[in-house]
Order: sequence, then C-alpha cells, then structure tokens
Amino acid sequence: MRPLLACKLLLMSSTISFFTVCLAPQGDTADAWPEQTLLTSLEMGGLQWPSSCRSGTCRTCIGQMPEGSVRYEMDWPGLTAEEKAENWVLPCVAYPLEDVVLQDPFS
Repeated sequence: MRPLLACKLLLMSSTISFFTVCLAPQGDTADAWPEQTLLTSLEMGGLQWPSSCRSGTCRTCIGQMPEGSVRYEMDWPGLTAEEKAENWVLPCVAYPLEDVVLQDPFS
C-alpha cells in the first residue's frame, strides 16, 4: 500500500464539521478543529509530535504537509517563502483549513 493511501481513505470518509489530521505513513488520525492549532489537535488525539516554544520561532515542530492547507494568525510564522512553497508547516501555530496529512517525524 502506498504511504498516503491509508490517510486518503480515512479522510475521504469524513463527513463531520471538524477536520482530520492524519500522520503518514501509518495512518494515525486525530480530530483537527479550525479554532485550535494542529499541535493541540495532535496532542488531544493522543499523537506525539515534537514541540518546544509553541510560538513558531524555535522550529522544533516543523513538519512536511503532503496534503491539505493551513492558515496562520501571524504574518511571519517562522517559515521561509521556500519552505511554505514546499509545504512545510509549523503545527504549533498552524490552523487547519481542511483535512491535513502530515509526514510523521518519528517514522
């Protein structure tokens, strides 16, 4: 099975008003609410993700987002324009706009 397939199948079946954050390749998921950061959603869902500052400056939580989109409440979330273009995110300050797939930093 392709690494993102498990995540895609889970995301396609979601019909509830919140979003889903899915860790690839294993397919672990958590509810992702639009008003809370991805990091908070991951932690509330019992999933581990590296973190430290929770303000977007230390970059401990940086991760690759193969699918989905997020918004930031700050103009400069600690990412370069190139990193944003390559779908890197800072889950500690990123809010989901739709279902999101993150590459598991521990796999």
